[in-house]
Amino acid sequence: MSAQAGLHGGFRQSMAWLHTWSGLVVGWLLFAIFLTGTLSFYQDEISVWMQPELHASVPDEHTPERAVARLTTHAAGAQLWSITLPSERDPSVQLAWRMPGAAPGRQGVERAVMDAGTGELIEPRETRGGGFLYRFHFELYGLDRLWARWVVGVATMVMLVGLLTGVVTHKKIFKDFFTFRPGKQQRSWLDAHNATAVLALPFHLIITYSGLLLLMYQLMPWPVDVAYPEDRNAYFAELRSGGGGRGGGGREGGPARATAAPPAVVPMSPLLPMLEAAARQWPEHGVGSITITQPNTRRATVELRARHGDSLLDRGQQDRLRFSGVTGERISDPDNTATPNAARGLYNSLTALHLLRFADPVLRALFFVAGLMGTAMVATGVLLWFAKRAPERAKRNHTPAGHRLVHSLNVGTLAGMWIAIGAYFWANRLLPVTLPDRSAWEIRVFFLAWGLALLHPWLRPAKRAWTEQLGIGGALFVLAPALSALTTGQHLPGHLLAGHTVVAGVELTLLLTGAGLLWAAWRVQLHRPEVRQSRRNRSAPPSQGIAPSPALSE
Repeated sequence: MSAQAGLHGGFRQSMAWLHTWSGLVVGWLLFAIFLTGTLSFYQDEISVWMQPELHASVPDEHTPERAVARLTTHAAGAQLWSITLPSERDPSVQLAWRMPGAAPGRQGVERAVMDAGTGELIEPRETRGGGFLYRFHFELYGLDRLWARWVVGVATMVMLVGLLTGVVTHKKIFKDFFTFRPGKQQRSWLDAHNATAVLALPFHLIITYSGLLLLMYQLMPWPVDVAYPEDRNAYFAELRSGGGGRGGGGREGGPARATAAPPAVVPMSPLLPMLEAAARQWPEHGVGSITITQPNTRRATVELRARHGDSLLDRGQQDRLRFSGVTGERISDPDNTATPNAARGLYNSLTALHLLRFADPVLRALFFVAGLMGTAMVATGVLLWFAKRAPERAKRNHTPAGHRLVHSLNVGTLAGMWIAIGAYFWANRLLPVTLPDRSAWEIRVFFLAWGLALLHPWLRPAKRAWTEQLGIGGALFVLAPALSALTTGQHLPGHLLAGHTVVAGVELTLLLTGAGLLWAAWRVQLHRPEVRQSRRNRSAPPSQGIAPSPALSE
């Protein structure tokens, strides 16, 4: 569709033009954002896999007591202890403490990782793990944060426009959802695009709109600036106070209190009765974290927080119990009730859905599948644009520069992103554990691999470019578990027998993803497109550039 026809045609035609070109302009960026965002639903699991030193940690009923004992010997005299207990997504224990006179905020907090079964401290390898994929999802990593969030915000707005115009444009949206015509070149890509878009349309709309909400203070700061002309931070301080604090977590990041002299040491009350009381009150969730203020003093306070206890309506309203650290008796909780606010409740609910806070395994899996559909929707959209212009290339008997650019970006992004992620996983296992700035080197490998993938389609014939990149990406994913076994001595059967479901799940996903990419490479290699030529060009020799055929084989 030409720009002139789209702009001067009817309403539906104009929407079709807007849908096509808005999607094409940011399509490759949206693919990268969607893919890394989808993987971020399991960022904790990916992080655990990328730190094999944690795999032997097996929690039991005595893990909380081991954590307190470890802090008693390792952080004696601290003003605050914070213990994050193991979960179904992370088998290790996260310890944090603040010493007297420490710097304010997070800078003054010291941290360590503990084996849940033995109580010994663990020194896992330095890595950003799944957190890098999450940060790349909305900050593109390497760019200035302010500008990166603007770029992602604009792309997200274009995504929302694309979704709405797609619904308006498609006359038979639900009828065509049940239609798939394999082997029909352009029609096949159209059917795949429609199916992945319609099946997960509610997810696409929610995830896109909620993503804009997370960036709204940056994209639309003017209402806050008008209401708080002198200090914008005052608004956020009021918002946090109105939404309730996070108990020990908030105090952990607060300023350190100066003391004239260390207080007298007073033995702590046993932790087990407090945990039993919490288990009776939270039989479904259990205890997720423990915060002890002024430990081993007369003013010691123990705060237990429920796992998965945050309210979706009022972020920070987490179920908690407080006890005297000396007597073990229950003490009153601070007034942490937020003022009812419909707008804040709606905002917190939508953003919680976007970030998938406290989702059970089933909901997380459903969101993951829907995210893959969104990724496929974007991919089939840019492939469809290229496939629809095959007759134009056949008529010209050559590939225009713009088409060549689109083809190279298609290969380098749709296939190249898998290579980059696979290389990131391989770097985690191959780089020396003692390498300085190791996590940064893992990320450098990611971008180096992606850069080569973007260059590769310009140097190879079209079909070979697709086959080679899909094959390389598939091999990286399929062989990642074997590489892990060779470098760490831990293997998939052992994880399954030991009940390490998190690690086993990641490696099974790697195998399935790699198998899918290898299958796609095989299909591209076997494909023999039927070249359609115009009457004028039937006797002309075939083009030596990109063949006028379906997107993947061109």
